[in-house]
Amino acid sequence: MADHTQALSFGAAAAEYDRFRPRYPDRAVRWALDGLGSAARVVDLGAGTGILTRGVLALGHEVTPVEPDPDMRAQLATATPGLTALAGGAESLPLPDAVADALVVGQAYHWFDRELAHAEIARVLRPGGTFAPIWNIRDERVSWAAELGRIAHLGDNAGNVIEKYPDFGPAFEPIELGEFPHHTTLSPDDIVAMLHTRSYWLTAPTERRARIDRELRELLASHPDLSGRETVDLPYRTIVLRARRR
Repeated sequence: MADHTQALSFGAAAAEYDRFRPRYPDRAVRWALDGLGSAARVVDLGAGTGILTRGVLALGHEVTPVEPDPDMRAQLATATPGLTALAGGAESLPLPDAVADALVVGQAYHWFDRELAHAEIARVLRPGGTFAPIWNIRDERVSWAAELGRIAHLGDNAGNVIEKYPDFGPAFEPIELGEFPHHTTLSPDDIVAMLHTRSYWLTAPTERRARIDRELRELLASHPDLSGRETVDLPYRTIVLRARRR
């Protein structure tokens, strides 16, 4: 089961999370929701500050965000005028049966108690509805991105995601996989600030935080692909796991 101290650590850095975390490419979100038509009813579970919520809204769908952390909900309301997230988690959704055409999850699926969450997600989805967890994962085929992950103890590589979640339980059809390359352009200071929104750093002791920051600065100053550059393109692979409710 997930470490709930880490799972609920992000609110302390909600504004920075919203500013520095990568967005989801439109083509990945479109693929996640393919076949639902226009103006689908979408639940964004573990919505955080609304990064994925806004991506779904931009495609013309109706979105109901659900998020357990009050600080993250407050930031979502600030960054997404006219929309307020419901308080709730994956294991107990504050929604009626069969209310959604799709349920998406950005970055948060690994925090769920999956057996309980799958039953709740199936309850909230209409038959034939879509469940689609989505991850932005650094492309560690690029050497400095791999070193960044090692220093910051990130440990969320694409292989782990694809191999770790072979199915969503008996209420769902087999998973389909989508993968979409993209990048986000950041300054070296932005990269450090973005990593300060990660659960490992947020819950680490002061000495460990200082060591991580020191090693990050050394990497950014010394790696031949990064040294002396005002901005760098941090490469990502957006992974989408999509399945229909039976």
